[in-house]
Amino acid sequence: MTFDTDYQSGQIAFERGEYRQAVSCLLAAVAQVQPNTRVGGEVQVWLATAYEATGQISEAKALCQKLSNHPNLDTRQASKRMLYIMQAPELTRRDEWLIKIPDLTHLEDAEGNSAVNNTPILPSKPKERSIDEIYAPVDLSQVNTKDNGFISIALIFTIVTLIGLWLAARV
Repeated sequence: MTFDTDYQSGQIAFERGEYRQAVSCLLAAVAQVQPNTRVGGEVQVWLATAYEATGQISEAKALCQKLSNHPNLDTRQASKRMLYIMQAPELTRRDEWLIKIPDLTHLEDAEGNSAVNNTPILPSKPKERSIDEIYAPVDLSQVNTKDNGFISIALIFTIVTLIGLWLAARV
């Protein structure tokens, strides 16, 4: 494979969440490029990100440490930011801050199918309404008028403003 193919395959695999494949493609791309060039640094930053995504934190940190002395300014800055984030202390989270999602794999529906194997339930189409239903008169007793105070205030304010403008124009 060529450098461009490996590099693009690595990026695409990373963006799809296929991090192990991204690491292998990016490693192949790094082997085919000068490491001290702008493109070489860019590929290595992608590789460090893929390492981190696969849980290979020590490899990611080592690569970022190496890239912090790269000749390209953008590569140096990106690697220093990544290294700073990876070295940051992990914050503790209280249990009450988290929402626990129950495991529903053991549930079965009425037909005996596992909840995992079922296809997602698609929302049903809205019921088609006839023309009579669409243009039926509105029952005003069902309309919420409690929040209409704002409209009254806005109308009064508009009228006062118009009267003020009219009086100012007469002077």
